[in-house]
Amino acid sequence: MTFGIMQPYFLPYLGYFQLMRAVDMFLYYDDVTYIKGGWINRNNICVGGKDYRFTLELIGSSSFKKINEIQVGTNRMKLFKTFSQAYSKAPYFNEELIYNIFHSTEKNLFEYIKKSNRQVINYLNEDISCYVSSGIKKNNSLHGQDKILDICKRYKATDYVNAIGGKKLYSKEVFKANGINLHFLKSSDDLPKRSIIDVIMNHSKEDIKEMLNKYSYE
Repeated sequence: MTFGIMQPYFLPYLGYFQLMRAVDMFLYYDDVTYIKGGWINRNNICVGGKDYRFTLELIGSSSFKKINEIQVGTNRMKLFKTFSQAYSKAPYFNEELIYNIFHSTEKNLFEYIKKSNRQVINYLNEDISCYVSSGIKKNNSLHGQDKILDICKRYKATDYVNAIGGKKLYSKEVFKANGINLHFLKSSDDLPKRSIIDVIMNHSKEDIKEMLNKYSYE
């Protein structure tokens, strides 16, 4: 079994969905500490031909809280207008998708992200199942690489796939010593680095499916 674990990110870049699609079992890491200033609640879209950093407002965000303990703030309608105006003339503009994402009444940050990503997965007609780390058995006294290994072993993973940014966090040698092959997924350099929404508004579903396959392992 091929396993993948990622913290939840709001409307992440294409590579996030590549990883979801590349593994047999994808796990949202929802019960780890929220990192202020990170990418969990922000990303880039295109406004007027330039990158625009959007941020989902949060309530009670703290580096002492877990991701699934934080609430969503009140700027969803403002973001809906920003996204709608930014992509109203895009070739594959889909206001319904944007509307459904930003008009969700979900208050919990993780649940809101999970439902938003599910909207994207369903729109692309992808067969992707997602699980939640807070709902599985694991050794919560462990941290970092040791905790990931513990989860992989419990679910008899033969391979573990991580985003390329984790090369400094995980050791192929250590994983191999534990009977697991470690792979780092690298998206093709010519793919968009903005939010998946930017990709959806500017490309057909057929083109996006091809993009989802444009990655390599290191």
